[in-house]
Amino acid sequence: MNLYELRNVELERTARDYTYRLRIESLTIRAGEKIALIGPSGCGKSTALDLLALILRPSRAGTFRLETPGGGTEDVAELWRKDRQERMARIRLRHIGYVLQTGGLLPFLNSADNIAAPGRAKGLAAGAVKARLGELAGRLGIAHLLGKLPDRLSIGERQRVAIARALLPEPELVLADEPTAALDPVTAGNVMRLFAELADRCALVVVSHDHRLVEANGFRCLRLDVDGGDGVINTTLRGE
Repeated sequence: MNLYELRNVELERTARDYTYRLRIESLTIRAGEKIALIGPSGCGKSTALDLLALILRPSRAGTFRLETPGGGTEDVAELWRKDRQERMARIRLRHIGYVLQTGGLLPFLNSADNIAAPGRAKGLAAGAVKARLGELAGRLGIAHLLGKLPDRLSIGERQRVAIARALLPEPELVLADEPTAALDPVTAGNVMRLFAELADRCALVVVSHDHRLVEANGFRCLRLDVDGGDGVINTTLRGE
């Protein structure tokens, strides 16, 4: 099943002295597929993730569709045109998990409640949330951190808690922005391997600067190409 299909989707931003344009010419994300977005710093990898997460509004969109379980189709381009923010929020809750580069944990909740929050919001049974939380915490080596608030965690620990939070409700798509950037090479390798294993039932799209790490873990690598001149920066993603 093709989970996501994008054709000729663009995001354009104009600053005081330059224009930035991200163009996704074609991108198909299949159910269960592992994809890594690679490219130089500042090329728009995180921006591409925010488009996939339905956080940033595209400036133009030819085809932008999400297939949901049971054969449903969400026309994301049309939802943006009609400004259906509430509908897109429900799609994010039900179908998308997101690991932000800084973790993005709620500062007033301990690690256990941060991890459990998406499952509770999705309406999962308390027993299922508890069991899944215990499984993920054990596999990611964070069981001893469950009672701690985010400000008592290292950056790497926050990232592992954020990974568990994104995976707990078993979404169809998980997005992750540099999920291992704050970890030493050995730990990064272990966490990326576990991430890929734990996300075996969903599509996984990560941003990474470590080409060898993602390739070693079976990711399909897509490079964002950058060119420009005369105050214009163009980034193109061709996913096929």
